[in-house]
Order: sequence, then structure tokens, then C-alpha cells
Amino acid sequence: MRTVHGSCPLCEAMCGIEVDVDRGRVVAIRGDERDPFSRGHVCPKAFALKDLHEDPDRLRRPMRRVGDRWEPMEWDAAIAFAADRIAEVQAKHGRDAFGAYLGNPTAHNLGAIVFAPLVLKSLRTKNRFSATSVDQLPHMFASYFALGHQLLFPIPDLDRTDFFLAFGANPLASNGSIMTAGDVRGRLRAIRDRGGRVVYVDPRRTESAKSADEHVFIRPGTDAWVLLAMLHVIFAEGLVKLGKMAPHVERLDVLEAVTKAFPPERAERVSGVPAETIRRLSRELASAKHGLIYGRVGACVQEMGGLAAWAILALNVVTGHFDEPGGVMFPEPAVDVIRGGAGVGIGRGSFGRWKSRVRGLPEFGGELPVACLAEEILTPGDGRIRGLLTICGNPVLSTPNGAQLEKGLAELEFMVSVDPFVNETTRHAHLILPPVSPLQRDHYDMVFHAVAVRNTAKWSPAALPREPHERDDGQILSALLEAIETRRGRFSQRAVQASVLRRLGAKRVVDVGLRAGPYGRGVAGYTLGAKGLERSSGDLSLAKLEQAPHGLDLGPLRPTMPERLPKRDGRRYVDLAPAILVADLPRLDAREDELARTETLRLIGRRQLRSNNSWMHNAPQLMKGRDRCTLLMHPDDAKAREIEHGAIVRVRSRVGQVEVKVELTDDVMPGVVSLPHGFGHHRAGAKLRVAAEQPGVSLNDLTDDRALDALTGTAVLNGTPVEVVRV
Repeated sequence: MRTVHGSCPLCEAMCGIEVDVDRGRVVAIRGDERDPFSRGHVCPKAFALKDLHEDPDRLRRPMRRVGDRWEPMEWDAAIAFAADRIAEVQAKHGRDAFGAYLGNPTAHNLGAIVFAPLVLKSLRTKNRFSATSVDQLPHMFASYFALGHQLLFPIPDLDRTDFFLAFGANPLASNGSIMTAGDVRGRLRAIRDRGGRVVYVDPRRTESAKSADEHVFIRPGTDAWVLLAMLHVIFAEGLVKLGKMAPHVERLDVLEAVTKAFPPERAERVSGVPAETIRRLSRELASAKHGLIYGRVGACVQEMGGLAAWAILALNVVTGHFDEPGGVMFPEPAVDVIRGGAGVGIGRGSFGRWKSRVRGLPEFGGELPVACLAEEILTPGDGRIRGLLTICGNPVLSTPNGAQLEKGLAELEFMVSVDPFVNETTRHAHLILPPVSPLQRDHYDMVFHAVAVRNTAKWSPAALPREPHERDDGQILSALLEAIETRRGRFSQRAVQASVLRRLGAKRVVDVGLRAGPYGRGVAGYTLGAKGLERSSGDLSLAKLEQAPHGLDLGPLRPTMPERLPKRDGRRYVDLAPAILVADLPRLDAREDELARTETLRLIGRRQLRSNNSWMHNAPQLMKGRDRCTLLMHPDDAKAREIEHGAIVRVRSRVGQVEVKVELTDDVMPGVVSLPHGFGHHRAGAKLRVAAEQPGVSLNDLTDDRALDALTGTAVLNGTPVEVVRV
């Protein structure tokens, strides 16, 4: 028997775990009480790591689809087959004819986060898509234009705040999102224990809202009106307080001018939030010594998501809570993906360098909105997508109008998926390259340390061995990268670089990043700081991290402004009123009357602690208990339609319909119905036996691929107009 210490990689929280292993089998999994970040907390997903590893449906070898059959392949042959077919499609139809999609778990996977971007770059295609545009894209958009970097997210300093105001967030279900926080429940409870207040604004009284001081209902898709009205109050009542940021804030006058058009009374008509409540929350935020406002998925995946994200950022600045303890701050991760020392980093971002072929939607950060993926496959003409690579994703269930995407996937000339399952998406693949289970791979959270509420670092070694025929994501993707580049020129610079990277592996990349980061020794004693090369004050390396199995506490968040801002035009500044966002405001006027209508039922999603992603529905531990795929509906709406609790109803939108059991509750406001995401496991050909026993229905068989935030390209997954009738 031995115990391996690591971090659970199934969501953002980075909870420390202890895994007891006996002769290559998991005996027990529990929270690591000595982990300085999570302090022993884990959620049910951590215990299901054993289920995921032992799942008989999980693929162990590459599988090639031949008609309706799946046949195993050897790794070298499978990688060569994939590279040959990719080259064939691009040679025949052009390099943009081969597209790629990265799913959410990519960010939770060291090998994928290191090598997937390199593979996408190697494909040299403009048809790149990811889960970004069905999630956090509005926040990236606001940070890019206001702060100068797409990943420079203002993170709530949960451990020191006294006023936490959240829009469209449910951290007790998500465990924190762009707010990585081990034991988020305990951290939020501590706010109230020290006399602070926690307030949620949401169309549903979520699990988080039920444990808060106050919950405020808001109509789906109307957050931007309320947030702009809060800015209106801050300016109108002379509550602006920039503090130390005053010399570094630009266009404050423009922000004041444009928010004059959004008084609380106007916001009340559209959102249903009383004008006096808007004024009170504005004053509470402005007067809080340590306060902040935070918004997440519910505020993002709506048609005004970009404006909402901008307003949230601006509110933190003008109320003096930007880069202040107890407000929103900026982590300094040990591997700094924002500053990017030693080549380890993610670029500032980009916007509009090219557009999608069919609808002309602009790229952001090198990606097109995933809502246009299906049409780019199905619409004839030059540039049509004929092949697709998917990595860690199930877009049939996670992107809008999944049924339309299914049609497109069935028409592809070649599809290859890096995935451990034959799921609703990969069943269309011609080749599946399956990685090992999370317990069989080393892990370091390259992304989530950069959005954490405290600076920590932790290396997680693989808890279980792997068989000779098994590969992790980094090995698979680096081999594919080398094969693609070798076919273009065996001795080309790119091919040589790919070969070297494959041999170095993701672990060496982490070591380089740690040494070059803010706590490392750097190269010759120097690290990359705000002013260029600076003398290092630390000695952090992978070897040192491996000697700290519970992780290292690097301290609370500390003020980093303006130095952490990248230079633009030779200056470091916050643009409070980016021209592109100001220019989008007239869209609010155009949509005001429609969104103010109360007779239309609007569909929202919901997240559940046990089912972060669709593939977790195949874990028996997570699927215990009652059917959780139900439609939540307010009793008044049900009565008007002669619908009783437990009845089967038909929910219809522009793109499709589903039949589902209804659950009556006043946890949703009148006019709102809610379905969880990730279900819909009834598709023929998927091989997920546990999930198929409780298939549920897919939220994204109802969401509309034509409904987008016109500014950012984010899919509208909250606020879909629907009809509900009893079957």
C-alpha cells in the first residue's frame, strides 16, 4: 500500500487529494488536509476518479471505425494514419478544409494544454474552435480591450472580502469558475462569519443563492441593463473612487457619459430587478471597504454578454476595488502564462484578423465562434470544412443546436478525436486516439493557478502506472504534431522542433516555466518581470516542487498594478470605455422591448456539482440517486398551461424539441424554465452504458446556433425563447 498526493483535475478547484494504491489498484480517495489551498475539501467528483479509471467503456487502444465496427490499431500506425488523412484532406481541399475543436477538459490536462495549441498551429487552418465561445469569451473580450491581455482576469480576493456580489454565478455547483478556490463553500461562509454580505443576482435561486444573505431574481439576458444602471448610480451619486488607479485609468468621462442613458428605472422595466434594489446594491458595493462584483457563465452566455463583462470590470474599477485586498486582484502564478517567460505563455489575444466563411463572424484569439462550426461543414463552397480534429470535447452536447452539428459530422471525409470514450460526438470519428485516465498522468494546473484566489503551486505525479500500450494526452498530441510536420518536410525546422518537443515532454515545459517564473531562479539568476529581466529572489523548480507533495503556499494575492498590465503604445493603462464596446450599446436599445416581454418563456441552463461534463455521466458514483435531468418551472407558469408536477412536457424552440419531466418550484422566477447541461445520451452509436441508463435530454438540442452575442460571438445558451406544453 502507498499513498500518492496530488490535485483533482476534474474542475477548476484544484482540490488536494490523497490516493491510496495497492498493487496498481485504487483503494481509497480522500481530501488532503495538508494541502494549503483546499485544506482537505473535496466534492463527489474526486471520489469518482476511481470509477473513471476502471470504466469498462473507456478505450485503452486507438480505435478505427470501419462501417459500424470499431477495430483496434497500434499507436504508430494510428498516428501515421491520422497524419496521412489530414494531409490528404488539406492537399485536396486547402488547409482551411481541416478544422479543429478543443473541449473544456483541455484546460484541466497538462499534456493537452501544452501540446494542443502547437498541433492547431501546425494544422495552419483558420477553422479553429473551442469551448471558449460557449463559456468565458466575454470576460476575455473585456480584458483584451480594457486591460490589454485576454487572460488578465480580475479575480475575487475571497479570503479578505466583506461584500461579494455575483451575477450569473453558482460557485457551490461549479466549485468556482475563473475564481479557482479550493473549498469555495467554506471561503464564502467565512465572508458571512466575519460580518460580510454575500448577494446573488440570477434567474434561479441556485444552491449558492440559498446559502447567501440575499438573492435577487433577474430576467435571463438582461444583466447588462442592471450593471450599466449600477454604473449610472455610481456616477450620478458621486460615488466614484479610483484610488491608486487614478493615474492609470483612461476614458472615465466617456464611461460616465454613456451610462447616463441607463437609469435604474429603465433597467427595472427590462430585467425585473426593482430600481431601488439596483440603487441599494450600487451603494453597498461603493461603500464596502473590501468589496467586489463578480460575474460568470450566466452573465456570459447571453446576447449582451460582452457588455455585461465590461460593466462588471468597470464597476470594480470605479468603486475602488480594483487590485485592492478584498476586491479583485491578479494572481502571480509560478508558471506565468500571462507574462510568458522562457516561451511559456499565451498571447495577448487578437480580434477580427479573419472571419468565418458563411456568416462572416470574426475570430478572437485565433478562434471562430463554435456556433458556426456546423454551417461551415454543411454549407457547400470553397473553404468548406471536410475534416475535423476534436480534443477532449463533446460539442454535440455542449454547443448550440447539437442536432445540426450531428448532421455535419456525419458528412466529414475524415474525423479524428483524442478522447477516452465513444461518445455522442466521437461516434462520428473515423479514428479515436484514447489517452490514459486522469490517475495515470502527471499534472500541473497551468491555467487555473493563473485565476486562483491565492498563489500556490503543486505538482501531481501519476497515482497509477500505465500499460506499455497506453499513452497520455501529451504523448499523443506531440506524436501527432511530429507526424504532421514530418510529412511537410522531414528535416524542416518545424519538424525538428516538433521532434525535440516530443522528447522533452510536458513535464520539462513545467520545469522551464517554474524556473523562469516569479518564484524561480531563472536563467543565470534572472526572471522575466514587468520591466524586463530582473534579478530572481526565489529558487522554485520542479525538483523543489516534487519535494512538497502537498503543494506550496506562495501567499495571498498582492497588488500588482500597473506593472502587470502589458504596455500599449508605450503605456500601462486601463481603458474604461473601449470604442468597440461603446459602439455596441445601441444594440441594447434595439432589443429592449423584446427582452422586456414577460409572456415569453425563456430557457436557461443549470450546472450540477456531480456532472461538470457529459463524460462524467458514465461514472456510477456520480449518477446515483434521482433523475436530475428535469425541467424546472414556476408553478404560476405551469398552472397557466395546465401542467402538473411530474408531468412529461414537450419543450420546443426554433431549432428542435425535447420531452422531459417537469419539476415545479419557485426557485425559478416566473417566465423562466431551466434544464441542466450535458445530458442527451440517447444517440445511437455512443458507448456509454451507465449514461444511457439515465440519458436525459440535451439542453443544446434547443439552443439556437443563430443566436449569438453579436459583439463577441458567444453562443446564447441562456434566454432561449421556448414553448412548453403537456404531452
